[in-house]
Amino acid sequence: MSLAHRVRLALPFMLVAATALVGAVHAEGTAPSKAEQALKYRKSVYQVMVWNFGPMAAMAQSKIPYDATQFAARAGRVAILAPMLGEAFPAESQGVANSKLKEEMWANRADFDAKLKDLEERSAALAAVARGGDFEKTKAAFFDTANACKACHEKYRAD
Repeated sequence: MSLAHRVRLALPFMLVAATALVGAVHAEGTAPSKAEQALKYRKSVYQVMVWNFGPMAAMAQSKIPYDATQFAARAGRVAILAPMLGEAFPAESQGVANSKLKEEMWANRADFDAKLKDLEERSAALAAVARGGDFEKTKAAFFDTANACKACHEKYRAD
């Protein structure tokens, strides 16, 4: 599918999103702060990651049949999304309401960033392995990636 075709398909959705944003700004009377925008972005990226991670987890745990094509597509998406998280935690978002981020992340930013980098690397490796279609290798790479998520969540996410 050509880029022009993709843009034509995406344009109506972008217009709806822009209209909704304008409506929300007018309804509230003020635009969201940079911290609120960062949190919304962060939650959106995580939501898309979860959308793709869930079926991979079910396949890796043999809860649903393994579909190599679907797994590889989802792993590829996660590998694209993981690097986006680095920009989702700007300093001005510290203390923003409705965040599940523990405050100690800000004091341990280097460790947090290292965990994000580990997630990026493991998700890229998962995507590469998944393209090969070998279930056992893919499953091992999936759990390596899941453990990278878990390491950060255990330390920096408030439940």
